Amino acid sequence: MPPLPRARRARALPALLGLLVGFLAGGPVAPAGADTFDGTAAAAPASVPYDWKNVRVDGGGFVPGIVFNRTEPGLAYARTDIGGAYRWQEATESWKPLLDSVGWDDWGHTGVASIASDSVDPDKVYAAVGTYTNDWDPGNGAVLRSGDRGETWRKADLPFKLGGNMPGRGMGERLAVDPHDNSVLYLGAPSGKGLWRSTDSGATWQQVTSFPNPGNYAENPADTSGYASDNQGVVWVTFDESTGTGGGRTRTIYAGVADKENAVYKSTDAGASWERVGGQPTGYLPHKGVLDAENGYLYLAYSDKGGPYDGGKGQVWRYATKSGEWKNISPAAEADTFYGYSGLTVDRQRPGTVMVTGYSSWWPDTQIFRSTDSGSNWTSAWSYSSYPNRENRYTMDVSSVPWLSWGANPAPPEQTPKLGWMTEALEIDPFDSDRMLYGTGATVYGTENLTQWDASGGKFGIRPMVKGLEETAVNDLAAPPSGAPLFSALGDIGGFRHTDVSKVPPLMYTQPNLSTTTSLDYAASNPNTVVRVGNADAAPRIGFSTDNGAHWFAGQEPSGVTGGGTVAAAADGSRFVWSPDGAGVHTAAGFGSSWTASKGIPQGAVVEADRVDPKTFYGFKSGTFYVSSDGGATFSAKASAGLPAEGPVKFQALPGRKGDIWLAGGKSGATYGLWHSTDGGATFKKNKGVQEADTIGFGKAAPGASYQTLYTSAKIGGVRGIFRSTDAGATWVRVNDSRHQWGWTGAAITGDPKVFGRVYVATNGRGIIYGDTAARRSR
Repeated sequence: MPPLPRARRARALPALLGLLVGFLAGGPVAPAGADTFDGTAAAAPASVPYDWKNVRVDGGGFVPGIVFNRTEPGLAYARTDIGGAYRWQEATESWKPLLDSVGWDDWGHTGVASIASDSVDPDKVYAAVGTYTNDWDPGNGAVLRSGDRGETWRKADLPFKLGGNMPGRGMGERLAVDPHDNSVLYLGAPSGKGLWRSTDSGATWQQVTSFPNPGNYAENPADTSGYASDNQGVVWVTFDESTGTGGGRTRTIYAGVADKENAVYKSTDAGASWERVGGQPTGYLPHKGVLDAENGYLYLAYSDKGGPYDGGKGQVWRYATKSGEWKNISPAAEADTFYGYSGLTVDRQRPGTVMVTGYSSWWPDTQIFRSTDSGSNWTSAWSYSSYPNRENRYTMDVSSVPWLSWGANPAPPEQTPKLGWMTEALEIDPFDSDRMLYGTGATVYGTENLTQWDASGGKFGIRPMVKGLEETAVNDLAAPPSGAPLFSALGDIGGFRHTDVSKVPPLMYTQPNLSTTTSLDYAASNPNTVVRVGNADAAPRIGFSTDNGAHWFAGQEPSGVTGGGTVAAAADGSRFVWSPDGAGVHTAAGFGSSWTASKGIPQGAVVEADRVDPKTFYGFKSGTFYVSSDGGATFSAKASAGLPAEGPVKFQALPGRKGDIWLAGGKSGATYGLWHSTDGGATFKKNKGVQEADTIGFGKAAPGASYQTLYTSAKIGGVRGIFRSTDAGATWVRVNDSRHQWGWTGAAITGDPKVFGRVYVATNGRGIIYGDTAARRSR
């Protein structure tokens, strides 16, 4: 399996772009233990206490930044492009999520453009947040500030957007705290907004009007979406701590700009004035600028592109801060490179030791270089002994996260597991020369015997150091009544069959290996039959299992398919209905060896199966509900009125009851809510107590109840949250709280059919969250 596809550029909210302007703010959390309220009333919702954890995958997404605190050992932070920020917990060697309190209306603040740890007061940490600078994210960016290491935050809104998931997001860090006067912070902005400064510990921000260059580089100026055409701006700020004293501002500051001709600027008067550094190299973008104050060197890693996917050439330079001398210290001759440089770090315990990554070396592997003489000589993490055979200076052990092998068996010079890709975060622990962490497109790797690199014949060991950091975008979930408790459909890494949600599964789905799974389903009366569909560069884009997902085989697909779409399995597993991207709805008996176009239903409709009658399938598009009673061969539009004609819609048929359907979705400012049908979609009744709903799922009935428990991500009583009903939607209680919101949760939800109260929640970047009633876990 190759690394994450280069084309998978924007890890955006599936099927939601263009609707985000309508998001409404959630209200306050109701007191725990309050009585339930009538589903027809607009009262504030009650809540019940829940315990929340992650279904373990460990990693799964791009980690563009890792920051160590310079004065307290063991204190480090990681930022992700869509999954929030994390703090390292030394005692358990795990990461703790810090931005789970981000709510639905502020979902964009789960993308972290930069993070900074205060070396004067290690309790303070700052995060510059915002996911997109174009209109995909309706809100502006913000700088979050914390005085308790990210346990709680205060927010300073900015008058511009930030792009934690935009091109160039691996450059940085854009946010920096003055190491002598920690009330002063700088923030490099994208989109031509220049350089910004705070003098009150991040509470307020003002543009530094004397800074002369807001940048001019865009990945693709012709991109009409605004994603690749945005100016990547001011990309890093670095202080020379040797030019200040405690209590006074640092005098000399450097800033890197996304401009190939004018990339590095300097201030020698604590930021009052700035000038372009003379003699600097041109033709490249400065991904990183790291200063070794003891030896007086500013190191710079350059690439011809902004990354994190692209980059074909690069250089590494050293600037002598006292003499002004520039020196090209690139580890490889420019003619020999096919990648740019980005990840850059120095060893604070051993001045003169510097490391850099060839972040965009996708094939055969990323490359890491190391110098112990300030860049005069370099060694590489791997080299060719005799092509295509490699000699590695390292060993890798991924037994704690075995899916990092991707189930691959590549031919040399590729190896599995790979050393990485998109390796823009690279940091040596400032207190321990043997510890290094680096981020990839799928995980955080680390070593605790790095200096073995320098020993004759020695090898340093690399292993995942990612426990607790969950960064997957979840498209669909399924919890069958028997077999594995959970199946997931994930972006970028396909998805997993979890036999134990507290353990990392051995491998993602294979045969076929889909880069992103968009939909999956199981046969209600025969859960051993499972189907999944998704995106891949070529056919097949559909897979089947007859042993509850333990093994898979590829199906065939009708002509014209370009993406996964949605899929449904008949109640007995005898046939399937598929609504793929690029082609109309199709049906097949057996396992998809021959598909027939369905009649009476439009292309792009969402499809589901009745959970009792194997011949009944349902579809929905643009306000119209469709039903098939002949196994998906023909559909008829129902006269059911009042359903949402705009916005994404999700619906599910209740197991055990033919024709019992719940439908959620819509768009703010238009029809939006939750509907129920008991006659196979002929009529729907709106649940009046639910103002907005985006998902619906079912779980084990409450003790003494005859109807399955309902779960939804919704707005009820003016409050956005995750809700549960044990009486068929007559009353609802909120099961999450203000500290557990996870941004956008509108893709999927399901209860557990075997455990009352357990609910699995899909997030867009924080992985799969599951919750149990606090009382149940305490027993």
